[in-house]
Amino acid sequence: MSGERKVDVRFMGLVKYIDAQEQMKELQKQRIDEKIPDTLLVLEHPEIVTVGPRARNDGILPPEDYLTHPVDRGGGLTWHGPGQLVAYPIFKWDLEGEVSVAAIISILEEWIIKALALCGIKGQRDERMQGVWVNDKKISSIGLSFLRWTSRHGFTINVNTPNGRVEMLAGCGLDTHTTTSLAQLGHSIEHDQLLAALLETMYESIHRKQKNQENIR
Repeated sequence: MSGERKVDVRFMGLVKYIDAQEQMKELQKQRIDEKIPDTLLVLEHPEIVTVGPRARNDGILPPEDYLTHPVDRGGGLTWHGPGQLVAYPIFKWDLEGEVSVAAIISILEEWIIKALALCGIKGQRDERMQGVWVNDKKISSIGLSFLRWTSRHGFTINVNTPNGRVEMLAGCGLDTHTTTSLAQLGHSIEHDQLLAALLETMYESIHRKQKNQENIR
């Protein structure tokens, strides 16, 4: 299906991961049933490490002082916590070019790269793992779960996370200190500045426009 679509952007503030997970499941059902439009949840979580099936199958765990929670999206370990921008697209992916999971991941990567560029930061892909990288370090993770081509879960961007916390986490196939934040790489950028850049580049990146125009905060 070609064309464009309106997105209900919900700015949710700080939400416990388990609460967000339940909300995503309910919203996914509502989106499948056409009770809601495409919906983007923007939020932050208290510190938690989500453990995907790849990490569970390989027996990969974070250090003992990290709280964990199992998830059903693709991938391995993902850190969530203060200073991280989290976006969960509850989207029905049937617009032009949205033909596979790999294509959708690539679309989200390109969206993040364009938003970073608007903030004067050069992001790129890396063959080591999906997501977005800056200066050979991973600063954004992407993991989705689909039902009838409607997604939940989404992506994270590490803006100014606490020093050492995300760095000590070894993602699947990656060493510790491979993942970091924009602040640790010397980029002075605010959470709301990056969020505004994502919203500004949303249409050119994913052919969707913000339905509501309320303030970010």
